[in-house]
Amino acid sequence: MNELLIIILIIVVFVIFKNLNNKIRNLEKQVTDLNSKINARSIHSEPAEQKAASRQDEPSPAISNNEPLRKVVPFNKNNNEQIPVAEPKDWLRPVLDFLKQNALTVIGIFTLVLGIGYFVKYAIDKNWIGEAARAGIGFCTGAGIILTGHFLRKNYATFASIITGGGIAVLYFTATIAFREYHLFTQNTAFGITTLITVISIVLSYYYRSEILIIFSLLGGFSAPLMVSTGQSNYLFLFIYISLLNTGMLAVTFLRHWKSVGWTAFIFTTLYLFTWTSEKTELLSIVFYIITYLIFYLFALQDYIRKNILPVPDILMLALINFTSTIGLVYTFNALKYEPVIIFPLLFAFINTILFFREYTRKSSGAAYSVFAGITVSLATLAIALQFRTHLITSVWAIEASLLLFIWKKTDQKIFKTCFYILFPLVIIAQILTWTEYFNAKNLSIIVNPVFLTSLVTIISTIFNLYLLKATPETEKKDSFWEASTPVISYGIIYTAILLEIIYHISDMSWAAITHIGLLFSLYYIFVILLFRRKQNISNSLQTGLIYIFLFLLTVNASVSSSSVVTDILFKKLSSGFYFVHLLQWIPFIYIVFQVVPSSGFHKQPVSYWILSLAFTIAVSFGLYHLYVFANAQDISQYYVIKKHFNVLYLPIIWAILASIFIYTGLKKNIQEYNKIGFALIGMMVIKLYAYDVWQMDNISRISAFIILGIILLISSFTFQRLKNMVKNMVDKKEKKKESSDPPSG
Repeated sequence: MNELLIIILIIVVFVIFKNLNNKIRNLEKQVTDLNSKINARSIHSEPAEQKAASRQDEPSPAISNNEPLRKVVPFNKNNNEQIPVAEPKDWLRPVLDFLKQNALTVIGIFTLVLGIGYFVKYAIDKNWIGEAARAGIGFCTGAGIILTGHFLRKNYATFASIITGGGIAVLYFTATIAFREYHLFTQNTAFGITTLITVISIVLSYYYRSEILIIFSLLGGFSAPLMVSTGQSNYLFLFIYISLLNTGMLAVTFLRHWKSVGWTAFIFTTLYLFTWTSEKTELLSIVFYIITYLIFYLFALQDYIRKNILPVPDILMLALINFTSTIGLVYTFNALKYEPVIIFPLLFAFINTILFFREYTRKSSGAAYSVFAGITVSLATLAIALQFRTHLITSVWAIEASLLLFIWKKTDQKIFKTCFYILFPLVIIAQILTWTEYFNAKNLSIIVNPVFLTSLVTIISTIFNLYLLKATPETEKKDSFWEASTPVISYGIIYTAILLEIIYHISDMSWAAITHIGLLFSLYYIFVILLFRRKQNISNSLQTGLIYIFLFLLTVNASVSSSSVVTDILFKKLSSGFYFVHLLQWIPFIYIVFQVVPSSGFHKQPVSYWILSLAFTIAVSFGLYHLYVFANAQDISQYYVIKKHFNVLYLPIIWAILASIFIYTGLKKNIQEYNKIGFALIGMMVIKLYAYDVWQMDNISRISAFIILGIILLISSFTFQRLKNMVKNMVDKKEKKKESSDPPSG
């Protein structure tokens, strides 16, 4: 019953196909007739059009509704012709167009192969055919499909290429199943058959001039070793085969100029080489790395050799082949304990230097000059980094990311910027993994150790990236998340790298000392960034954010961290001189307040005055408190008594003085917020004094506090009144002067 249904279905499909084929032929005939009529009319209308064109001074070309508009520049002065400007190339457009036009064909051939496979399986389940017959059916089916594609190639080139590719796929799978499942022939025979299929498919591709077909052939050729593999790797035989396959690819690309073929081969070859290197590191792989480098280096230079130009895909290939080869070769040398590892990046740098000097002697400063110079410098830098035992992957990715950014700036091709933003997160991940070695490392040298030297390479490349990115227009930074966030992430990488190195080397000190040094470094790091803010084109919003972070860290360092340091000094865990490192925080604070704050737009919001004043008040109060403790306390037993005495007696006096300073500053600069802050601080001091301090003092301290505070308040009040009168007199003088200068009315 099932067999009858299948036969009926085949007959129905055949009838439908025949009817559709007849309709298509009729449509083709109608289109041919219409084209003939249109051509005849255009021939008869040519004289009239020529006469009409001769009467016009400047002919305007007609624009067809079916043709896309081209961007043009003004007329050339010499011959009054418009010069078309090349539109930016959309790299996905050819792929999308191909899929839109041929998606049904690809799906159809895939479905056909599956249908044949299910039919063969059904026949096997019914014991209709034996194992040898099954393989024979598969080979005949594949050959039949290829033959069908051959007859269709004249009128339907793309369709025929896909059909032929499907036939080649059937041959590959048949050979694989015949070897793996049926054991009809040995591994060498199976490999010979798949190789023969590859050779035939490449010859057909060249003969049919079909780029699609040769990609099918390469996919099959690179998959063939996996199809006939028995789990026992014979890398010598494998890479002789792959090298021959790549050599054939190189010949085809030079003859037909099919770039996609080379990229397909590069991806598969790199995966095979990296797998070999990671599974079984041996000296033999170095030979094939160098052979692969030469093949794909020549592939990348084919347009440079012919036309003396470097298109975008070729530049990208040059960067990738140099760095992937370096990774594999250096990893192999390191694993086998050979020296020196820098021989390969220096060798590749020398090859690129030759081409760089060729451009230099030609006095060319175009894209090729910049690319060869950038690759040469990057490889030389990598060689120096590897000589100091930096981590391979982190260093390679960091330098390659900077190279891609450099090429983007020189060529203005967005593909390199995209590649940079893909690689940059990988650099961060690799660097984080490198930092984890601090937890297990013992007795690392200061600075000259593999972890920090790797970080140093990343730091240098990051600074170079910031230098290149600083010329990016502000509009692009706002429109793109990565454009805006990359500088912030870069500053974070530099900060973390240096901080972890510092913490590692002071890890035997007390936690209070580690925290104090870390916070002090953080303050100076922000200070250095703001010091060079103009050279880096740091935006006002980023400057404001850094100032807020600085004030927060200053407050934490002056209060919590410094108090812990004082406690450790009294417990004899730290020397007393360690505290005076704390005073270094005032240098960046003074610079930021007087140089950065006025020009950064920090005071756009009134709350900024309160935050700045709060940080200043806390820092001064705790600073004087700690100095008072050092001057009077000998050990921890005296600490709490002295602390209470300072809070009750001296802290209100300090707040009163600071309040006077704020009020004076507010009146002098006409900033109302400082006046409010000063009076608020006086209010807090008075509340504290009468609600708590008075009841904790002895009579002498109470008298002294009231007298001193009274004098301070009187002086402040007198100063306030005097400044108020001065301001009033200045306003009166300005008004009188204005009245005397006005012309008399009437």
